[in-house]
Amino acid sequence: MLKKCFYIQVVVLLIFAFKSYSQEENLNLKIKDTIFNTNDFNPLSPAKAAFYSAILPGLGQAYNKKYWKIPFVYGAIGTGIYFYDSNNKNYNRARTAYKLRINDKPDEFDGTNGNILLSDDALIRAQKSYKKDRDLSLLVTIGIYFLQIIEASTNAHLLQHNVDDNLSFSPQIIQNSVTNKSIVGASINFNF
Repeated sequence: MLKKCFYIQVVVLLIFAFKSYSQEENLNLKIKDTIFNTNDFNPLSPAKAAFYSAILPGLGQAYNKKYWKIPFVYGAIGTGIYFYDSNNKNYNRARTAYKLRINDKPDEFDGTNGNILLSDDALIRAQKSYKKDRDLSLLVTIGIYFLQIIEASTNAHLLQHNVDDNLSFSPQIIQNSVTNKSIVGASINFNF
């Protein structure tokens, strides 16, 4: 019980120990339009970014002028395609070898001429394993494709918000000028 009270006090103290800022209103400014400024807001921007990303992966990131994200998009999709292709090749090898073995023909896993010896059960298990990994690679690649579309749309949406120093979180340590030690304190400021 004492530990629980101690942890609650620490959390409350940490929450109130940091100074926060909110939006301040300058009363000397005259407001032209009370709704919003239509020059800064483009409601079709997230849809365009999502459309461009759906057409060509990475194009939505280029539309948002976040060019540094394009190599990550192609790296992630390329990795998924690589694993899909690798697992598909191994699946086809095991499948072909199993079909040849059923027809009593030599295959690459029959153990003759220095080949690796695999039993029929091992070939069946290999087929199942490679097929499962191939399908999983395909699902991951499709998921990454849709994730980059969602990321481009979300980024385009968030670029339209005005976030400046009026909305900030600034933790501060207050020092006592007499003893030169740190003081833990909290302040809540309201500006009207």
